Amino acid sequence: MSRTSSRRIRLTAAVGAAIALALAGCSSSGSASSEGGVGFVTGKGGIATAAVGERVDAPDITGTALDGNGSLKLSDYRGKVVVLNIWGSWCSPCRAEAKGLQATSEKYAGQVQFLGINTRDTDPANAVAFEKNFGVTYPSIYDPDGAQILKFPKGSLNPQSIPTTIVIDKDGKLAARAMRAMSAEDLDKMLEPVLAESK
Repeated sequence: MSRTSSRRIRLTAAVGAAIALALAGCSSSGSASSEGGVGFVTGKGGIATAAVGERVDAPDITGTALDGNGSLKLSDYRGKVVVLNIWGSWCSPCRAEAKGLQATSEKYAGQVQFLGINTRDTDPANAVAFEKNFGVTYPSIYDPDGAQILKFPKGSLNPQSIPTTIVIDKDGKLAARAMRAMSAEDLDKMLEPVLAESK
């Protein structure tokens, strides 16, 4: 076998693996893991929630802002309810939910902090163009290799597909998760019970 043929086979295998990973990750199925005994339940619409006394701490998510303007830390928003959205510009369900997420971030301005984690975009320019196209104004952390996503403890309300939206309570604990594209109405259903705890 020639060196060129060998290189071509390796390249084809690598591209195939990357495509399989992207297809597995970008899902709008909404099915959630029902790992028993971990303190959360999945309700209608695939939204999993954890009761106040059974929530685990959100991990220390940090990184460079997607727009290149400094760094962002999830812990900086302690004391506020946070909506954390994991997304990629290459992901169709992410495109479907983008405008609804932005509208909801405007609706709850002052009450809720929205923060994105952009992943698997090898060129941040694609992600910046996505935000501009959909009018997204809340900040995102650039996490091309998924290192920040891997910080979530296994068996918690951790992200397992893209997109995933997670609600973090004012004490910095994982309160709710949906592993599918979210409508503004569904996001309201996730947020309202967590906001009500703060009153």
